[in-house]
Amino acid sequence: MGEKSVDQASLKMLKKAAREGISTAWDRFERQQPQCGFGLSGICCRNCNMGPCRIDPFGEGPNEGICGATADIIAARNLLRMIAAGAAAHSDHGRDVVTTLYETALGEAQGYQIKDEEKLRALAAEFNIPAEGRSKEEIACDLAREAMEEFGMIKGTLQFLNRAPEKRRELWKKLDISPRGIDREVVESMHRTHMGVDNDYVSLTLHGVRTALSDGWGGSMFATEFSDILFGTPQPVRGKSNLGVLKADQINIVVHGHEPTLSEMIVLAARDEELLEMARQKGAVGINVCGMCCTGNELLMRHGVPVAGNFLQQELALITGAVDAMVVDVQCVMPALAQVAKCYHTKIITTSPKGRMSGAEHVPFGEHTALDTARKIVMMAIENYPHRNQKLVEIPDECMEYMAGFSVEAILKALGGSLNPLLDAIKSGQIRGIAAIVGCNNPKTTQDEGHLVLTRELIRNNVLVVQTGCAGIACAKAGLLLPEAAAEAGEGLRAVCQALGVPPVLHMGSCVDISRILVVASAVANALGVDISDLPVAGAAPEWMSEKAVSIGAYVVGSGVFTVLGTVPPILGGKGLVDLLTEGADGVLGAVFAVEPDPRKAASLILDHISAKRKALGLEP
Repeated sequence: MGEKSVDQASLKMLKKAAREGISTAWDRFERQQPQCGFGLSGICCRNCNMGPCRIDPFGEGPNEGICGATADIIAARNLLRMIAAGAAAHSDHGRDVVTTLYETALGEAQGYQIKDEEKLRALAAEFNIPAEGRSKEEIACDLAREAMEEFGMIKGTLQFLNRAPEKRRELWKKLDISPRGIDREVVESMHRTHMGVDNDYVSLTLHGVRTALSDGWGGSMFATEFSDILFGTPQPVRGKSNLGVLKADQINIVVHGHEPTLSEMIVLAARDEELLEMARQKGAVGINVCGMCCTGNELLMRHGVPVAGNFLQQELALITGAVDAMVVDVQCVMPALAQVAKCYHTKIITTSPKGRMSGAEHVPFGEHTALDTARKIVMMAIENYPHRNQKLVEIPDECMEYMAGFSVEAILKALGGSLNPLLDAIKSGQIRGIAAIVGCNNPKTTQDEGHLVLTRELIRNNVLVVQTGCAGIACAKAGLLLPEAAAEAGEGLRAVCQALGVPPVLHMGSCVDISRILVVASAVANALGVDISDLPVAGAAPEWMSEKAVSIGAYVVGSGVFTVLGTVPPILGGKGLVDLLTEGADGVLGAVFAVEPDPRKAASLILDHISAKRKALGLEP
């Protein structure tokens, strides 16, 4: 790896960190070298106290654990536990949003309201909930209760599975991997991977797919749909991105994590005139709320709130010396933040009982007192502003506009209310196919390079790119989320984008909003009368690092989408498992994984796949 990042703002802050003696994720990564070869291969097991056991990948040492588990069994168990953790994280996020809707409907959630009644009624119809002559609160109560049941195992299978094409649902049923309940699949994953339960790597992998499907077509989909009901369904909006959005003369509050229930209230409180006057009394000209990671995605697509950066920039935001408070909830929050903050004046404020951090201040956040708590947090940032050490303040100039907010509804609106223009463009070859590029940053790769190189290669070859999460923020910082970026696209895609006034890269939201991509893929497949696996579509996660990404990859492949990973998953020690996921799954699920760290080669794999699918559909390859 050459440079640590392609982002100039990040490189400036890394130099500042080095000058000031502050350790960042990149430094800690270097100190971990060489990383454990057994762990990287996924062939170490600590699932009982006879071990830990490890398998020698070269055949010179043990070829089975003490209980007799082979490399494939150990690697499959480890993979299933990663999927279970990722599915649990996203689905617990979904549960919290469902609970917020329920308490809002009961009038017990302070500051929240139902903003998209049309979507509420559409979902009610989907769940067979009567809506005629009833208030939106009554409907929301029933809908939230129905959703709560889906986390258990009352109904048999998840309601949202009905959105998938019939052929895909029949395949899931045939393979006995239709998820029965979100929590049930996660619990069963842990049971199966207990010592002495499921000792067949194929069986373990299939249950991994079922668990992941409970995330993509369950927990994540609930998080997306219910967030839209509460906070409004995103429509195209413009804003600014990168560390340059921080303001030297304002109180800077960075909201970081994943759950919009917190960040929405922080934005609302920061606009309160009483608090703004308090900020002016402290010498600031205003209050600047910025997003980070997926909380940033949630805010930018609904409010145009500036996004300060993606995963690997969370420490760098503090190193600017200008952040008065970083407010975090759950997921992708580095424990190192508390240590970095000690070098500056920044307050790290945790808010979730699930996400405490040693060295941070904890302000419990709950729906019943949401707005009051948000006001308290904003006041803490205001009070901290005078403690800022101006000698340590260095804010990079880098700041780029973006256009985000392409929900399914927004895409349909841009197309005139029908998918037909998109289908016609695909059939004619103006758009060769669609690629979903998602996922994290990882210090194993040059920050943002994988996302940007892959995206540019695909749009240059007339592939429409849809994005979520840190990948979307990477492209926002590079200007690829602007209609003007169509100039970098191939002739066909460029013409479509210019006609519609949209970018060649559509930002569809946060990590949980990959569920929006599933809905679009299903709608296209249904319109063409085929399965998702027949479409000229692909997925990619060039810089993934989290267990959530493992769950995402599994449900995307389980839904029939060829997926390319840019960082190597910890399974290479299980040769049979590797063959199953990269070859054998094609005959079972109609899709496989590929692993390709080089984003240009990854683009070639995707383009070849899209050409093959077009040919099979009788379209010009």
